[in-house]
Amino acid sequence: VSQYCFATCSYREKKSEPTEMMPLEGYTVDYAEPDNGLVMQDAKYFFKAVREGDVVTFATNEENERHSWVQALYRATGQSHKPTPPVTATNKSSQGAGTAGQKDQQDADRSKKLGFDEYIQSDPCKFDHHDLFKTLQTATLDFRLSDPYCSLGWLSPGQSYVLEEYCSRYGVRGCLRHLYYLNDLLDRAEQGFMIDPQLLHYSYVFCASHVSGSRPDSSASTVTMEEKDRFNEIKERLRVFLEHQVTSFRFAFPFGRPEGALKATLSLLERVLTKDISAPISRDEIRFFIRKCLENAAYTNYTRVSDQAKIEETIYNTDDSPRKKIDDLIHLAELCIELLQQDSEHYQEAFQQYNDLLIEHEEIFWSLFAVDMEHVIDQQPIESWDSFPLFQLLNDYLRVHDSLSNGRFHQQLRDTFAPLVIRYVDLMESCIAQSIHKGFEKENWKARTRGCATSEDMLWKLDALQCFIRDLHWPDEMFGEHLEKRLKQMASDMIEACGKRVSRHFEIWIKKGGLIGGTNSDYLLPSECCVMVNVILDCKAQALKLCALHSGDLHQYHTRIDEYLEKILGEMSRALIQKLVSVLDSVLKKLSRYDEGSFFAQILSLTKPINEDGQAYVSCVNANLEQLRQKVSDEIFTLNIFEEWYRQQTHFIFTWLGERTEISLHPYQLACLLLIVKKTHGSFELQGVQEKDLNSQAYLTIMQRLHFEETANAVK
Repeated sequence: VSQYCFATCSYREKKSEPTEMMPLEGYTVDYAEPDNGLVMQDAKYFFKAVREGDVVTFATNEENERHSWVQALYRATGQSHKPTPPVTATNKSSQGAGTAGQKDQQDADRSKKLGFDEYIQSDPCKFDHHDLFKTLQTATLDFRLSDPYCSLGWLSPGQSYVLEEYCSRYGVRGCLRHLYYLNDLLDRAEQGFMIDPQLLHYSYVFCASHVSGSRPDSSASTVTMEEKDRFNEIKERLRVFLEHQVTSFRFAFPFGRPEGALKATLSLLERVLTKDISAPISRDEIRFFIRKCLENAAYTNYTRVSDQAKIEETIYNTDDSPRKKIDDLIHLAELCIELLQQDSEHYQEAFQQYNDLLIEHEEIFWSLFAVDMEHVIDQQPIESWDSFPLFQLLNDYLRVHDSLSNGRFHQQLRDTFAPLVIRYVDLMESCIAQSIHKGFEKENWKARTRGCATSEDMLWKLDALQCFIRDLHWPDEMFGEHLEKRLKQMASDMIEACGKRVSRHFEIWIKKGGLIGGTNSDYLLPSECCVMVNVILDCKAQALKLCALHSGDLHQYHTRIDEYLEKILGEMSRALIQKLVSVLDSVLKKLSRYDEGSFFAQILSLTKPINEDGQAYVSCVNANLEQLRQKVSDEIFTLNIFEEWYRQQTHFIFTWLGERTEISLHPYQLACLLLIVKKTHGSFELQGVQEKDLNSQAYLTIMQRLHFEETANAVK
């Protein structure tokens, strides 16, 4: 060991570095006698290390620990002296024996005082050990159940050993032992203690096999009448207890805890319902029993949840308003859904073999809710729609449920609310029709987001109604398709009615205009006409969503209304262009008075006009171009109007010039036409009219004629 340096170190708790260190080099370790002068907690055994007068004393609680330390230090110091454990003195042994004898005498006096001496000295054969064992086992179980969630009725290994020893020593019959145990477990379970059903199962099977004479070890055994009578009594108690457990499974096994306990309870129930343990299990009898339990469970669970929601105090209270009652019923429905979702999450696996019975249990549960639901809905006013949130809540839960979807309660829910839905759709149809009729009578045709106030209100109501019906997710496919078809037909009819009224108003407003100077060249397209165009455009855009079916003939209603709106837009477009081109027609009529050889030409020339009519028309064109661009929402529609307007304008000028091929243009005519053609060409180009449409053959012919006339006037 010369290559190592050993030391004893002192460490604080959870520290890796020592607080004190003592090298052992040069020390000699040996056992030491107890030192009464040292104050050390629980120190009984001492040893010391000595080096040139320096003594370090150590102490331990146990002698073996002291011996281990001494041997370890002996190897570390490398000393030649080998420590020898001290020998216990004789007088100390005698003193210890005397002390032990004194203690035994005290224990004997204490047992005599408590009356144990009589039992110790009495003949065991004269006692009723079955009764004594019952008392002992009951006391042991009570002590064990002081921590019920830890034991669940299971005895500890030590307790089981003591009871086994008692049975073996005093001949307690095994069947009676388990019968006593079953009786005690049932007593505690009825008092509210959590008892493991597997433990009940083990004891019951043991007793049943003993009483029926079909023990698994195939050994012959006797059955006393007391055992048989006790077993039949406990079997009936156990059956009643298990019936209560299954009926109250939500409360006996909260949230499925203890895990697997409900499944074990059902397994034990199957065993208890079997008349003979060796006979096969009667499935029909067991299913009948469990069906009865689950039926009672439905009543129990609904009663508890309705009491929690205080339904008797609310929906059956004549002082509460119908709205308050429907709100309370919705709250009750939420609690019911939450309860059944917990059942599905925590108990469905245990009832896997009886899934159809569990479904029937849920249907019975909802049938109880249906009684309260019908009572509340019957009290709702005929024009009230406050109950629809209840339908949405229940239907959204039921339609995705694997077993309750289209079940009895789901069908009852559908039949209850179908008349309400039909009445609601009828009312909304009448309401929207009235809003169209009254709205357009008072419409001021002010621009809104997409149309006018009446049209936007109509389209919003139609969309909201369809969204509402769609969100109901009606469970009956045939009735759902009927509702969809009716709503699409309604939307088509309402949009058509809207289009007719807008078209009539447009015909009136298109004849009006802003006559600033009292001349046709001052005509400004009314902004109301632009709003009406926007209304039809918005209806056309919304028609695909509002009128197209999601099933069957997709375009059954949409195609018809789309063609109708397209027809109205075409008529509006033609009316707009005709009105705008009529301004040019009036200007050209004015210019016709300057024709060569005309009587008025000489008179009008005296005023020496420049190009006033041309300038007025150009201003009119620019103002109306800007009006259409700013007020009409659809750029493609606007561009089509611009293109057609420009084409007809060019055609009018081309025709007017064609009628004057044999005469020269008056300078005023030439000046106005040059201004009109050039300025409007640039204006329409800025608005997006394509070059091929701008520079048509008619336009080129017009420019050629005007340039020729311009050259001829210059020569003059």
